[in-house]
Amino acid sequence: MSAVHLSIDGAIARITLDNPAKLNAFTGAMLQELDAACATLETSPLVRCVLITAKGDRAFCAGADIAAWGALTPTQFARLWVREGHRIFDRLARLSMPTIAVLEGHAFGGGLELAACADLRVMGPGVTLGLPEAQVGIVPGWGGCTRLLRLLPEPVVKDMALFGRRVSAAKAEALGFAEVSDTPLATALAIAKGAISASPRAHEVAKYQIHAAVGEDRGAMIEALGGGMVGATDDRDEGVAAFAEKRSPDFRGT
Repeated sequence: MSAVHLSIDGAIARITLDNPAKLNAFTGAMLQELDAACATLETSPLVRCVLITAKGDRAFCAGADIAAWGALTPTQFARLWVREGHRIFDRLARLSMPTIAVLEGHAFGGGLELAACADLRVMGPGVTLGLPEAQVGIVPGWGGCTRLLRLLPEPVVKDMALFGRRVSAAKAEALGFAEVSDTPLATALAIAKGAISASPRAHEVAKYQIHAAVGEDRGAMIEALGGGMVGATDDRDEGVAAFAEKRSPDFRGT
């Protein structure tokens, strides 16, 4: 039974974690379902904003289900769990449309790393953030010691990862990591509805520029920008046509 759902309502899509009995902790199957949701969104031209939500109000996501990785060998853990999860989270972070994480419950470990993949976060006032991996003998593996450092100051990340202390919603808002709301989902929906009236191509290019500037897969973002520029030229159309017609292209520089 699926524990990650994708629903699309007009221009707004919603990814929902649905494993509340385990505080929405990720299993291997959930990672693959998230990957499939991203694949669908990448080829959904009508979607202009994505919300990332979770069932239940106890936890947005408590991280990774220990039962899913606890018996893996070190090699399996590195290859099948850490690298695969990182690849899928990266895919989510690099969606071309704006994304909003809706935190109505706590976000720990992989849950915080998931929230960090979004372009914007909206938190309930009682929500806390944490990186408790050291308490079970591991380290953050899906962006907690990399992507998160672009969003929060180094001492704050160290406080969570090394000392196990949580960050409150108020502190997260003060640091610019999230917006706090008594009604996170309603607030996120209002933001999304405001965003979908803007140009989707402008959003896509702006996101690429920002990601290139901060180092979020800089090489791919620069090449995507370049590809988009030349892809809109007459020369590109002439090149394709000449290839199909088996003749020399007549490039005009336009």
